[in-house]
Amino acid sequence: MQEFSFSTRIFFGEGALERLNKVVNKRVLIVTDPFMAKTGVADRVASYLTDCEVTIFSDVVPDPPIETVAAGVQCLQNCRAQVMVAVGGGSSIDAAKAIRATAGRISTVETEIMECFAIPTTSGTGSEVTEYSVITDKEKGLKYPLVSRALRPPTAILDPSLVTSAPPSVTADSGMDVLTHALEAYVSVNANDFSDALAEKAVSLVFRWLPEAYKNGGDLLAREKMHNASCMAGLAFNCAGLGLCHGMAHAVGGKLHLPHGRANAIILPHILRYNANLDGSRRGEPGVTARKYQRIAKLLNLPSSSVTVGVSQLVRGVEHLNKTLKIPANLRSAGCDMGVYEQERKAIIAAALADSTTATNPRRPSEGEVKNLLSIVAG
Repeated sequence: MQEFSFSTRIFFGEGALERLNKVVNKRVLIVTDPFMAKTGVADRVASYLTDCEVTIFSDVVPDPPIETVAAGVQCLQNCRAQVMVAVGGGSSIDAAKAIRATAGRISTVETEIMECFAIPTTSGTGSEVTEYSVITDKEKGLKYPLVSRALRPPTAILDPSLVTSAPPSVTADSGMDVLTHALEAYVSVNANDFSDALAEKAVSLVFRWLPEAYKNGGDLLAREKMHNASCMAGLAFNCAGLGLCHGMAHAVGGKLHLPHGRANAIILPHILRYNANLDGSRRGEPGVTARKYQRIAKLLNLPSSSVTVGVSQLVRGVEHLNKTLKIPANLRSAGCDMGVYEQERKAIIAAALADSTTATNPRRPSEGEVKNLLSIVAG
């Protein structure tokens, strides 16, 4: 028996922020990062919270460490918030989710948070609808994906006007994160008809609208479509899980400090080839994963007269998209410290194999296979 469910209410499209007007006479904690606070985005969100007592916690940093979560819990205790509003990219939303879940387990918290809104300002993580949160242990240089239904935000607000200021590089990295979410969920060992439908739609939206959003950040239609794609991909992987690409990206990002979306983009084409396993299928017959990749190629109107052709064209399509978005082809060209890479290579391989997202990859990787993939990705 399988299950597909999501409890998050989703408000999307232009004017979606107006949903906050219904929150009145509450103590509200806005969790965000310094950039969102400095540029006035947090204040803009606060302006919709009529007659509320608003506190802004703006100490979230990329790849939020455990210390940030602890500081956020302390701030929550001090202001006795009844409502939490997470504003920002995946890091801000992940931090807010972890803060809320942690606070709920601490007996000294006087007021239970009854409402929580996740408002993404990038189209990438899908964190606004998932029960995942990635927290970093800086001392160990590792990223830990937390998984719990308590982490799933009750309400998501997808307002495209909040994404228009994202620079092209952020649009590119976050958009390729969306594509990776969708493609990994699509071939996950836990994939099902419901997650497949969402993943297919997300993939088609990314290929159609990501180049447009990258070229013209002010294109509200492109921004709205990418925001929707990110959310759909989030719903898909929240149900089906992810795969080895994310397992490797978490490990690489933790050790080499490469943005998560960019790490996924660099690794993804190689994972597609590996998962398709065209040369290792039983009796020469293409496996389920390869056939599903062919189906995606057909969906994108790419040549797909055979499974081999379909897989090859999908890989080329992803590589072409990376080039269009000016994403480097490997870790070396991405500016990673190759000295650190050599020192941490064994640790990266071990972390990738142990990562919870790797568990749902359609092909179970060996240490040697991950080592070979990592060597190719390094460049």
